[in-house]
Amino acid sequence: MNIPLKVLEHASGIELPSYATIGSAGLDLRAAISERLIMKRFERKLIPTGLSIAIPPGYNGEIRSRSGMAYKNGIAVLNSPGTIDSDYRGELKVLLINLGEEDFSLERGMRIAQLVIQKYETIGWNVVDSLDETCRSEGGYGSTGVK
Repeated sequence: MNIPLKVLEHASGIELPSYATIGSAGLDLRAAISERLIMKRFERKLIPTGLSIAIPPGYNGEIRSRSGMAYKNGIAVLNSPGTIDSDYRGELKVLLINLGEEDFSLERGMRIAQLVIQKYETIGWNVVDSLDETCRSEGGYGSTGVK
């Protein structure tokens, strides 16, 4: 099923995000930078995409790291997944960090992250005096073990 997504026409000249394969969940976002950018080790940069979209109500966007860039170069989306609310209309920007051993060169048009659009539910609070008991209850971090 295709979700209709409005996109604002930009003069950036960067192509619209696209799916790399027919089974891809994420659209590849590209760097809309004017010149090559060097990211030093442990440096973070906010990278423009030249893209502004209108996500329909009941959906949100998530910006996620590209697995190849993370594995090969240590480049990751710092606040992964970055959430794009349905009422945001500004330019999408990607917060990248270089966790690799070497400087990383970002080029104009380079695929830097993935955008996944998904449905979400909102909640209403139901204040109660107690919660249902479970086999774990208040076990906390690591309470289920490692095996």
